[in-house]
Amino acid sequence: MSPVRLLVVDDHTLFRRGLVALLAADATLHVVGEAGDAAEAVRKAQAQQPDLVLLDNHLPGATGVQAIPDLKEAAPAARIVLLTVSEDSDDLQAALQSGAHAYLLKTIEGDVLADAIHRVMRGEPVISPELVGKLLSAVQAQGRAGGGAAPQPAADAGPALSPREQEVLRQIARGASNKEIARSLEIAETTVKIHVQHILRKLGVSSRVQAAVAVTRGGVLL
Repeated sequence: MSPVRLLVVDDHTLFRRGLVALLAADATLHVVGEAGDAAEAVRKAQAQQPDLVLLDNHLPGATGVQAIPDLKEAAPAARIVLLTVSEDSDDLQAALQSGAHAYLLKTIEGDVLADAIHRVMRGEPVISPELVGKLLSAVQAQGRAGGGAAPQPAADAGPALSPREQEVLRQIARGASNKEIARSLEIAETTVKIHVQHILRKLGVSSRVQAAVAVTRGGVLL
């Protein structure tokens, strides 16, 4: 398989260059460009058409979240991954609502980052595990306050979840990856993927994050 083509966007030159060097050491990844602000990122994205953009949120001028719509227009096929120091649930929700495919903290280990990049390229939304609880708490708080509604399972979503699907969903709600779920339940990763597909279909949602939110909002009885 061809390496994942990356655009790295961060205004801190030392961190950005260190990250580029780290990514360059992985043969499955290839950095095709780097930028220090949102405007430069949009230009580079349009010119390079990367597979994935690693994007800091705290940039001079427009923030990373604010830049997402322009980046998606400049490179429609690119996945957007926020790589930031912000653990603020508002920033996390704003990033996901703007179309980010992942939200990761800069404290992440290099091998975990590489794995997260490949998971995003396989279509999995990824959130740093330590932030999943904050996201779900924020959604619950909004629900109690009558704020923005979270995705709810469709009334005709189909049959109830099987015991094994319930086990998988509990792991999803804790932010576990397919590989981690497979290891925990001692089943094949391909089997986990099938369970996840069935869970999403039965709940009438389109992503793992929405499935986890459905659990906390009481839409799923476990």
